[in-house]
Amino acid sequence: MNGRAKLLAINVGLPQDVSWRGRTVHTGVWKRPVAGPRMVRRLNIDGDGQGDLDGHGGEQRAVLVYQIDSYRYWQERFGRDDFTFGQFGENFTVDGLPDDEVCVGDRYRIGEAVFEVTQPRVTCYRVGLRMGEPRLAALLVSHRRPGFYLRVLTEGRVEAGQEIVKIASGPEGMTVAEIDALLYLPGHSRERVARALRVPALSPGWQTSFRALLDQPDGEPAGNAGLTPASAGGPPPAWEGFRPLRVTRIDAESKSVFSLTLADDNGTPLPPALPGQFLTVRLRPDGGGPPLIRSYSLSGRPDAAAYRISVKQEPHGSASGYLRAHLRVGDVLEFAAPRGAFTLEAGDAPVLLVSAGIGATPVLAMLHALVAARSAREVWWLYGTRDGTEHPFAQESRDLLARLPNAHRHICYSRPAPGDRQGVDYQTAGRLSLGLLSAVGAPRAAQVYLCGPAAFMNELPAVLASSDLAPAGVHTEIFGTGPALNPGLTSVPARPVHPPAGPPGTGPRISFARSGLTVEWDPAYASLLELAEACDVPTRWSCRTGVCHSCESGLLSGSVGYSPEPVDAPARDNVLICCSQPRDELVLDL
Repeated sequence: MNGRAKLLAINVGLPQDVSWRGRTVHTGVWKRPVAGPRMVRRLNIDGDGQGDLDGHGGEQRAVLVYQIDSYRYWQERFGRDDFTFGQFGENFTVDGLPDDEVCVGDRYRIGEAVFEVTQPRVTCYRVGLRMGEPRLAALLVSHRRPGFYLRVLTEGRVEAGQEIVKIASGPEGMTVAEIDALLYLPGHSRERVARALRVPALSPGWQTSFRALLDQPDGEPAGNAGLTPASAGGPPPAWEGFRPLRVTRIDAESKSVFSLTLADDNGTPLPPALPGQFLTVRLRPDGGGPPLIRSYSLSGRPDAAAYRISVKQEPHGSASGYLRAHLRVGDVLEFAAPRGAFTLEAGDAPVLLVSAGIGATPVLAMLHALVAARSAREVWWLYGTRDGTEHPFAQESRDLLARLPNAHRHICYSRPAPGDRQGVDYQTAGRLSLGLLSAVGAPRAAQVYLCGPAAFMNELPAVLASSDLAPAGVHTEIFGTGPALNPGLTSVPARPVHPPAGPPGTGPRISFARSGLTVEWDPAYASLLELAEACDVPTRWSCRTGVCHSCESGLLSGSVGYSPEPVDAPARDNVLICCSQPRDELVLDL
């Protein structure tokens, strides 16, 4: 650095509710300068706070720093002269400490306090909200001016006007701008990622992202595994869009579950699927109306020449009801290629296949794969259902487990029927729980694969993840829409999905496959994300400008254009809905 760095302003602000796009955001991004000394503590500066502690604040992000040189840069770019200290949501406005010179792990003394650089700024839409520049989160990254966070090593008082003294240099000499670009911009050099992981001061979240990038196999399709698991789910889909497959068998598995065996019309073996993946079917029950689009897990041996999916007939399910009532052997249906990141991982750790109801289908495919591989791993089949009439694959799972040398089985019936035999058909009268898994001797250090109805999935995954039963990881699959991630929004009611208000759009059809909704595109929406929000389709996002990849979703068919262009492309056959618009009819895995 040329010359001495100086603390120009200390900016603080408590979270407040701000109106935004007809909703309310709880945010602490509005910081204002304060006079006199301020006490800096391990988690915060006195008088400061954050509205979203999942994305901001905490020990690794106690103090946010931004430079006056970047103020000047953005003033010129935006043609503005109205900036005040705290404009970029920072706690310390500084003269010096540029992002392309400060390194993660560098240590500084200001007044009585000592700090350590931990990571670049988190990309977030709220800095754009504060600035009135919606694309600012992307610009901070692409222009390599993110700013950075400090950890407080020694608490103490600091005051504007004090000198910033560097007292130690971070190992590896990787600058804030370099670390930021390594995660968010294209070109994730393995050598540089490995270097970044050798910096002890780098915050745990960034370390996790870089480990995911390092673990991403060579030759994977484009995508950023450091930002979203959607980019790290194995090979790309075996075909684009939808293709016809013929129904060759229909089998009843229980009172409400039936299976369809599907084959290529020409007899060509179908591409292998990964154990745990699903197929998406497009049904046209009334010819010209909107199609019904649903996803069903593959339940057979993944490397078989044909596919098997299993369907639960829901009491008022339009797609499952149509299939049950009208489908016949020999009929042809349209299917998208196998997809999904809920897949069996290789290794030697024990495997717990835990499911309830129709959630047995993807883990049954994993059981088939373990048998086909003649696995010596310890395998536990733990399943819950109402009674024997609602117990699909009972004999099939028993036969498969009998072929594994280290297999265990435990079945729970919540309401056993008079003819159900305890000790034969089921072991426990009740529901699956963490206590039951511990009581039956399920092993520690296991890989857990968990799938079931909503109530089951709302409780067990978090309990398992916080226990010592599954340090190797809890993998989950959710049928239907996944949980929303809308940081900072307050009081967002859960509503059924619906067409947007107003007259139908005049653009191409947009189908949200998991939500079971098809609507017409209206170019009044700036992005597919805005359309999804207008329909109350659950969405996940953070930056809303194509940086963070939180919104990355499967694109089952169709094509999109981007405005703005994402700073790093999503995986092949995926889409960033926050900055994309349809070019033609789309089917989204949402």
